[in-house]
Amino acid sequence: MSEQFDIYDESLVHIGVKSREAVHRDGDWHQVFHCWVIGRELDGGEFVILQMRNDDKDMYPGKVDISAAGHLEAGESVADGVREIEEELGLHVDFEDLVPLGRRLGISQYRENLDCQICHVFFYECSWSLADYNYREDEVKGLLKLPLNEGIRLLAGEVDSVMVEAVGLGTDRVAIGADDFIPSVDHYALKTLILAKRYFVGEKHLYI
Repeated sequence: MSEQFDIYDESLVHIGVKSREAVHRDGDWHQVFHCWVIGRELDGGEFVILQMRNDDKDMYPGKVDISAAGHLEAGESVADGVREIEEELGLHVDFEDLVPLGRRLGISQYRENLDCQICHVFFYECSWSLADYNYREDEVKGLLKLPLNEGIRLLAGEVDSVMVEAVGLGTDRVAIGADDFIPSVDHYALKTLILAKRYFVGEKHLYI
């Protein structure tokens, strides 16, 4: 049976329930959960964990994506989205331990699909090594560890590519460029990495 999503109008008022396929076909607003896993190395260097999407995904196969993300099904609360972290990364997390960044509205077009997302965005701090993650290979092609400073330079267009640690991709280091990320008109990934830098210097009020 197809997943069922709550859908919303342009004022984000709930107007019904539709199947996943119909929601993406018709461009209905629906809710998703995003968690960016960030951490610090022993030498103090900060990083973000990213996933590479499997090649069989219906949208943006093989692209670099958020650490863990997924749709909220009909009737679910935002807190229910925490399951995505364990399902995709093998990392058990309590919702109360997440750092809320607020709500982002995102629109993207991929082939015949129009994806209109109400994104509930969070940080989770974890300093595991890549080898510690028991990620689901049917969900995730591999994981990447991107140093924040290098990621900001990359996504700001200052460099063409960076070498990062990797697991699951047949090599322990891989080069990625800005074009490897899922595109966004609001520079979502860049803004999030900048917020992560602010988080690590102790800024309390963080909003995506």
